[in-house]
Amino acid sequence: MPFVRLHDVGPRDGLQNEKRVIPVAAKVALIDLLGRSGLRDIEIGSFVSPKWVPQMADTPQVMAQIAAVPGLRYGVLVPNLRGWERFMAARVPGVCYEVAVFVAASEGFSRSNLNCTVAESIAQLRPVVAAAQAAGVALRGYISCVTDCPFDGPIAPEAVAKVAALLRALAPMPLSLGDTIGKATPARVAAMLDAILQVVPADQLAGHFHDTGGQALANIETALDKGLRAFDSAVGGLGGCPYAPGAPGNVATEKVLALLQGAGFETGIDPAVIAEAAILARGMR
Repeated sequence: MPFVRLHDVGPRDGLQNEKRVIPVAAKVALIDLLGRSGLRDIEIGSFVSPKWVPQMADTPQVMAQIAAVPGLRYGVLVPNLRGWERFMAARVPGVCYEVAVFVAASEGFSRSNLNCTVAESIAQLRPVVAAAQAAGVALRGYISCVTDCPFDGPIAPEAVAKVAALLRALAPMPLSLGDTIGKATPARVAAMLDAILQVVPADQLAGHFHDTGGQALANIETALDKGLRAFDSAVGGLGGCPYAPGAPGNVATEKVLALLQGAGFETGIDPAVIAEAAILARGMR
C-alpha cells in the first residue's frame, strides 16, 4: 500500500494560541503519547519571542523532559538567528530535530505577521538556514496563505509557486503549504498545486489544511490525487482559526488517519493511541 506521512503539529501550532498556560508536564505527556502512536514527525514547540507567543516560552523545558523516541523527528519553529541560538542552547544530544522556518505567500499577511515584505522575509531566513545546514539539522519550510489571505483576499497560484521556488533556493527543504484561514476549496487547491508542482516535486510537499470551512478532508483528497504523500494535522483538532473565532482550525489527526486508512493508504500509526491522545488534547482547551 502507498505510504502517507503525517506531521502532528498539535503541541505547537495547536496550542500556541491557547489563552491559559498549559503546564509543561501536560505538554510532555501529550508529546510522549503521540510518540508511542507510530508518528514519525511531531512539532513540539517554537522559539518565537515569548513576548508574542507566551504559550511557547517553555519550549526548552519541554525539549528537556520528553522521552525521545529513536527515529522520530521533533520539530521546532525558528524565526530568526536569536531563535536559532535559543534552540541550540536547548537542544538535547542524540535527539532528532527538525527546524521549521516560515514565510507567507501574501504581502499583506507578511507585513502584518512579520513586519516586512515577502522578499525581505525570505532574505532574513538565509542565516538561519545556513546555520542549520552547518549544524546538520533538518529543515522544513512553511508557506502561509497558499490560497487566501485575510488581508489580500485570494492568492494567485503563480505567487505561491514563486515563493516556493525562492524558499527552496535557500536550501532543498520540504515545504508545508498552509491554508491559513481555512477558505481553500478543492478547485483552488488543485490550481495552486498545479502551479507549485512546476517548481517543486510532489514528494517535497505537504498539505496543511484547516477545517474552518469544512473542506479540509476534501482538500486532502485533492492533494492526494496530485501526488502529495505528506500532511500536517493536529491531534484532537487542536488550534482554532484566529480569523474565525469559534470555528475549527487545524484538521484533526484522527480524521485524517481515518480518511487515509479508508482510502487504502499506509501510515504506520496506531489509531487507538491517536484516539487516546485526542481525548488528552481536547482536555487542554
